[in-house]
Amino acid sequence: MEAKIASIISVDFNLYVNLKLFALFRSMNERVSLFNLPNILTACNMLSGVLAILFVLLGRLDWAPWFIFLGAIFDWLDGFTARMLKQFSELGKQLDSLADMITFGLAPGIFMMVVIIVAIDLGNPILSENFNDYAAYSVNNWKNALLYGGSKVYTGFYLWLPFTALFIPVLSLFRLAKFNIDTRQSESFLGLPTPANTLFFTTFVLALSFYFSKDGYPSYFVTFLYEPIFLSVIILLMSYFLVTEIPLFALKLKSFAWKGNEIRYIFILISIILIFSTGVWSIALIVFLYLILSIFSNQNRTNKKD
Repeated sequence: MEAKIASIISVDFNLYVNLKLFALFRSMNERVSLFNLPNILTACNMLSGVLAILFVLLGRLDWAPWFIFLGAIFDWLDGFTARMLKQFSELGKQLDSLADMITFGLAPGIFMMVVIIVAIDLGNPILSENFNDYAAYSVNNWKNALLYGGSKVYTGFYLWLPFTALFIPVLSLFRLAKFNIDTRQSESFLGLPTPANTLFFTTFVLALSFYFSKDGYPSYFVTFLYEPIFLSVIILLMSYFLVTEIPLFALKLKSFAWKGNEIRYIFILISIILIFSTGVWSIALIVFLYLILSIFSNQNRTNKKD
């Protein structure tokens, strides 16, 4: 009888130990899955976006865009490593969208808020020798005008105009949520991807820094490209493209043949020309070209069907 009881206790103890070991290994496996390489790269994407926002708010508009570019590299790398290591997961998908919301949603919205703030004051004499001091001075003036009033530059309609930039993160939120559940976008895109939209707006930050001069900006900056109302219209238009149902052609080449890839080769050729001919503005122009060629390609496809 005692031997039988001892045997039962031994079996129960072994079962208990095995269950504990199973729970331990399962917990360790979940931690490995949580902190795998693709997810860590996604976190680096998010940190890049946070740093971009911090630097633009501190007036370092010359540094901030480079963290957006760094975030875009991490965004590509997390998907690439997930495919190479076969580490796809629902968690990774959600983390990717959360990181993209910071780097490619909130960051471009803050960027363009600051750009509009600087643009409102662009026609006045520049009192600083340094671009970063000039940008920080403009942001501080707008902040004081918003909180305490008394500004001769940021008054009435122009005081509130920078808030139109918040359309970017709001519609990016809907874009990213929609992309997660839309099975139609596995091979191509419906609407403008948030990274492309962010690169478009990052150009305006880069150009402000690149063309800065104590003697003032080129006349076309003040009267056209950086006219605050024009910037607001561009923000609304590009934000609309985030959530529209316009199909955009896939950039991946399934073969190197001309037939079936005509629109892609045309896009690549014109993009190369733009890079060498327009410099810093080439980024925004290439994104705009992508939209125009996609609309043209869709229209051409529709006409052929008819």
